[in-house]
Amino acid sequence: MSERAIRRLKNLGLIVAGGVLGVVLTVAASWPRSAVVYRSRQPSTVAYQDGSPHYLGLIRDRSSLAGESYHLMIGRDSSLSYGHRIRVDTATSVAIGSTEWRADGVRVRFTTGHELFVPARYFTFGR
Repeated sequence: MSERAIRRLKNLGLIVAGGVLGVVLTVAASWPRSAVVYRSRQPSTVAYQDGSPHYLGLIRDRSSLAGESYHLMIGRDSSLSYGHRIRVDTATSVAIGSTEWRADGVRVRFTTGHELFVPARYFTFGR
């Protein structure tokens, strides 16, 4: 193989390696990072038909490409990795003022004055 052909192969290798590195860095930078910013556990004074304890969390997702978004997760998983998911649309910061667990569901009151009621049938029995 000629010296010129070897040089071209090396250059091609550098271009391919740079492209792969660029893709990896782009994916890493845009990968969403999640944080639980509010957590509530069903009190012992409230019981649901499935007999399990339930948890509610407000989760903030951040991504360099998509920006910031929030969702509520309600269910039996204490790590809040699965359950009934509700997207919370907002142009400003979201904060929960209180959570009221009741036999028929859970009421979430935001500091903005908004309220959200989720019936128990949506988060019980592993949903």
